[in-house]
Amino acid sequence: MLDIIKTSNNYFYNISNVEVGQHFYWQLGNFQVHAQVLITSWVVVGILLGLAILATRNLQSIPTGAQNFVEYVLEFIRDLTRTQIGEDEYRPWVPFVGTMFLFIFVSNWAGALIPWRVFELPHGELAAPTNDINTTVALALLTSIAYFYAGLNKKGLSYFAKYIQPTPVLLPINILEDFTKPLSLSFRLFGNILADELVVAVLISLVPLVIPIPMMFLGLFTSAIQALIFATLAAAYIGESMEGHH
Repeated sequence: MLDIIKTSNNYFYNISNVEVGQHFYWQLGNFQVHAQVLITSWVVVGILLGLAILATRNLQSIPTGAQNFVEYVLEFIRDLTRTQIGEDEYRPWVPFVGTMFLFIFVSNWAGALIPWRVFELPHGELAAPTNDINTTVALALLTSIAYFYAGLNKKGLSYFAKYIQPTPVLLPINILEDFTKPLSLSFRLFGNILADELVVAVLISLVPLVIPIPMMFLGLFTSAIQALIFATLAAAYIGESMEGHH
C-alpha cells in the first residue's frame, strides 16, 4: 500500500513539472519565476506609467492631447463600472476595474505590436504577459478576492447565506460556481490570446506577405474585446456579491 501511495505521489509530482516550450527563469531565493513574463509585465507597467505622467504633468481646465485621451479612457471605465456595480457603490471599485482593463488591454496590444522575438533570451522568448497562464490565473484570483471582499465588507458573515438561497439543495452548485468563475476568466483570456498569436505566427511562416496583416488587425480588435470582457465580468461579479442575487 505504501508503495502504491509513493508511486501515485511521484506520478502527480511528475505531472506538475510538465511544461510547454522553454522558459527563462530567475532564481529568487528558493523560488523560480518566469523571467520573460516579469520583463514584459514591467514593460506594460512602464507604458501605463509613462502615459499617466505624460497626461498629468501639465493639467489644463480644458483638456487637450494626452490629457484629453486619458480623461476619455477614465470616463469609459467609470461608465463601465457604474453600469455593472450600480450608482451607489461603484466609485471605490473604479481603480480596480480600470487597472484590470488597462493592464490586459496594453498587454494584449503589446503582444501584437511589439516585435518581442527580436530580443533574444538564453531560453524561451518574450511574449505578451497574458500569453502566460500564470498571469491570467493571477488576474482571475485577484478578481475572486475582490468580489469576496466586496460581499463580506458590505454584508459581513451574512454574505455566506447566498449559498443556501433559494434552497439549501443548491449549496454544492453555488459553491462550485465560485470555483468556475476564476477558471472561466483565466482560461478564456489565456486561450484567446494564445490562439491569436499562434494563428498569426503560422500564417507568417506560410504566407509572409499580405495575408497576415488583416489577421493582425483582427487580433488587435479581439484583444481589445477580451480586455473589455474581463473587466466587465470582474465588475459584474463585484456588483453581484454586494447585491446578493444571481
